[in-house]
This record gives sequence, structure tokens and C-alpha cells, in this order.
Amino acid sequence: MELGFGFTKIVSLTLHSGDGRLLLPVKRVGILYHPKLEKARAFSCELDKILRTQGISLWLCSAWDEGKAKPQVAGSDLILSIGGDGTMLRAARAVVPHAVPIVGINFGSLGFMTELEAAEALDKLPQLLGGEGWIEERAMLEAELVSQGKNYHALNDVVVGRGSSARLIQVETRIGGEVLTTYRTDGVIVATATGSTSYSLAAGGPILYPQAREIILEPVCSHLTLDKALVLPPEAVIQLKVATSHQAMLSIDGQVELPLRSGDKVEVKLGPYVARFLRVQPKTYFYSSLESRLKGKIS
Repeated sequence: MELGFGFTKIVSLTLHSGDGRLLLPVKRVGILYHPKLEKARAFSCELDKILRTQGISLWLCSAWDEGKAKPQVAGSDLILSIGGDGTMLRAARAVVPHAVPIVGINFGSLGFMTELEAAEALDKLPQLLGGEGWIEERAMLEAELVSQGKNYHALNDVVVGRGSSARLIQVETRIGGEVLTTYRTDGVIVATATGSTSYSLAAGGPILYPQAREIILEPVCSHLTLDKALVLPPEAVIQLKVATSHQAMLSIDGQVELPLRSGDKVEVKLGPYVARFLRVQPKTYFYSSLESRLKGKIS
């Protein structure tokens, strides 16, 4: 039986691992959408209607309202992220601490993390809901703002940088308690493999394969100090101490910004949680599409 937009009736929805093992039945799905993209909002509402006819329990929320989304994640079997890479970042943080898989449907531009383009989503989404695909796990960072005793999770990167003033800050950097250097810089990026194709790449850093657990440490416009990116082991603990007479900030995934005072310390390490993406593309997708994505072209 056809249900709008070419959806076929799915009698029993299940989610499998990449090797075919049954993981769980898909009974409850959350939809997180970009609230400022009207097409994403409309698509989300249509998905809501369609999936409810399949007997699936649904919840729908703006990806920008993390406080509202988080309480609904528990008990969900799958999250649909409707937007672009920024929406995927918000979805990954909203899911913590739960290990709920995420499927990204791209209404943005690059779509490094998303799985489906908007034009193909209605054809391919039933395959994913029907049990096809594999789970890709990506490392996340945990950052502690020591002075406040607060912890934050990031999928892309954690950045300690200057504020709106175009003046350098000093960032004393320790790895495992040992002093590396004091950067005189616009900022210091600590990035995951996922973040290696984002701000870190723009600053001249290396590209890591998506499931790598290594950590990138990279200064931005460093002046008369170490100016190369370092690739650190997964167990590394990075301590960043700010010295400045003006503004400084802590940025989480480029979406959450917190003011820093001179003397503030930020400790960054791999967190206990991972982002889990449900994929239907071949496991070599990253390499086959990397060049086209870097050029802003989605095949």
C-alpha cells in the first residue's frame, strides 16, 4: 500500500547492525528539525504524519531547543535530523547520554555528516526503517570549564579563543599535566575526527577518517609560537588556561559560546559517549565522496 511520497507500508520495523544482527525494534522515533528552514519544518511535519500511519510513536522538536528535546530522547529508537551538518551537531548533543542512532536528512549545503539528500530521503528512508544499513560510531569530546565545574559535550570541536576584539590571547597548554607551550593566538582548537573537516581543516589541520579516536590540537593564527597541528592519542587530556586583558570565550561545536575570564581553565578529553549514525551508504563512502564534498558538491 502506498502512503504519500512513495512510502510503502512497513508492517514490522526493525533496526539491524551492519553485520545483520537484530539490535532493536523501531517503535519510537524523534524528529529534530532546523527551525529556520521552512522546507525542513514542512518535511518534518509530513514525515510525522506518514510515520504515525505506520504505527510508530513520534515526537517532533526544534533542534535548537535542546532543553525540550533531551527529555524526549529516552526510550527513542531512532532520531531523524532534518537540516544540515549544524542540525546533526545539535542532535548528537541532545542524544547524550543515550546511544540512540541518528539519521541525517540534508537540507543544508555540504552535508558531511548527513546520510540522505532531501530529494532521495522519501525513497531511501523506508530501507533504513526496515532494517537495512549499519551503525557508524564517532568519538565525542567532553570539556570541563573548571571554574564553574560544568561539563559540555562536543561532536566537532572545543575552541578556546578571543572574543570580538581582534587581539591575541595567551593559552597555556598542557597535555597530561605537562606544559606543551603557551600559544599567543586567536584561539586553540581541540577537534575530533568529525571536526577535522570543519574549523580545524580551515585552520590548516589534517583530515582524520570518521571513526578515528585521535584528537587534534591546533592553534589559530599563532604568533611566534608553535603553529602546527598535533594529533594526540585518544587517552590525552588537554588543559587550556587563558591569560587575557580583554574578551575570551569557550566555544562548543561553534554553537554554544561561554565567556572566559583571565585565569580560567578548560580541560578537554574524549568523552564517555559516542555519536551513532545509521548509514545505508557503503562503508567506504567517506573516501569516495571526500573530494566532491570539500569542493561543495554533493554527488
